[in-house]
Amino acid sequence: MSIERPVHPDPYSLLPQVAGFTVTSADVTDGQPLKDDQVNAFGDTSPQLSWSGAPEGTQSYTITCFDPDAPTPSGFWHWVLVDVPADVTSLPAGAGALGANLPGGAFQCRNDGGPKAFMGAAPPPGDQVHRYYFVVHAVQEPTLGVDSDASAAVVSFNLAFKTLGRAILHGTYQH
Repeated sequence: MSIERPVHPDPYSLLPQVAGFTVTSADVTDGQPLKDDQVNAFGDTSPQLSWSGAPEGTQSYTITCFDPDAPTPSGFWHWVLVDVPADVTSLPAGAGALGANLPGGAFQCRNDGGPKAFMGAAPPPGDQVHRYYFVVHAVQEPTLGVDSDASAAVVSFNLAFKTLGRAILHGTYQH
């Protein structure tokens, strides 16, 4: 039996408008089911991501993965990678691993499952199709001004005031 809840809009459409730019992936096709590697039960491997066309003035990036369809009022954060240097325009698959060698002063904050790493898709069995938004946020400062103990909510709050642009790619998954 599948659990049906209303589908909410793209959560980023609710935020102040910023410039768009492009993000692509060898592992995620926009709007299509995630590969097993990006699923919690099979791999917990963050996807390869490449981006281009960030707005002028970008000084760093924050990369996130958010599931707005989780059965909670606040969704579920699967990945929060902060302070990626502005000269970096791609990440290899697995860059979100616990203890990964990250570029420059980049660091990971805790996902909603607990670790400071990428957590793959893990919707409850029988739940509706979930959307996983992989977002590259172009930040107007070299550092977001948080540390690795910041929650995803605190990171998001800071992004609301420091984001110049967003590149969005989303995959889906249903267990």
